[in-house]
Amino acid sequence: MAAPKPLADRAIENLRYIRDTMTRSSSFTAVPGLGQVIIGATAVGAAWLAHRQQTTLSWLAVWLVEAMLALVIGGVTMVRKARAVKDPMMTGPGRRVVLGFLPAFGSAAVLTAPLVLAGVPALLPGVWLLLYGTGVVAGGAFSVRPVPLMGISFLVVGCVALFTPATWGDAWMAAGFGGLHIVFGRVIARRYGG
Repeated sequence: MAAPKPLADRAIENLRYIRDTMTRSSSFTAVPGLGQVIIGATAVGAAWLAHRQQTTLSWLAVWLVEAMLALVIGGVTMVRKARAVKDPMMTGPGRRVVLGFLPAFGSAAVLTAPLVLAGVPALLPGVWLLLYGTGVVAGGAFSVRPVPLMGISFLVVGCVALFTPATWGDAWMAAGFGGLHIVFGRVIARRYGG
């Protein structure tokens, strides 16, 4: 018969198990409030620039560049905050947040080309806002409290954008991707740090 494990070793294993369970069940707190504010500011600038474009393709190019810029800003600031608060990005809640966001973002990317090719690019602001809101609500279910509320706000703006004149699209994009990111980013930064 093998000797039983010392009590200290069993206690350490139990503590590891408890810590891992708590990490998997807790909220992802590394949502970067400051990063959201910066993303909002660049979106307002993109809306201004996009509204001045003469062709659908140049308008689309402005928003695609803005989307890439927002991904970089959001990614860099989220990684920095995650490291600062020691919140794992790809395990537990961090992984669930990312997996919640991805289907909606992928859907927005896939729908963009068919809507442009079908001659209805005026639907893109509403569709993008709705799908972004869907991703934020889904991913935000594993994050801090203001995140899902921000997602619901995007859903409302997206719905309204779909039922207003096409010329208002950039204003709705500025209100959603700009204003909502700035407002909720400030709330998150104040309550949950940077």
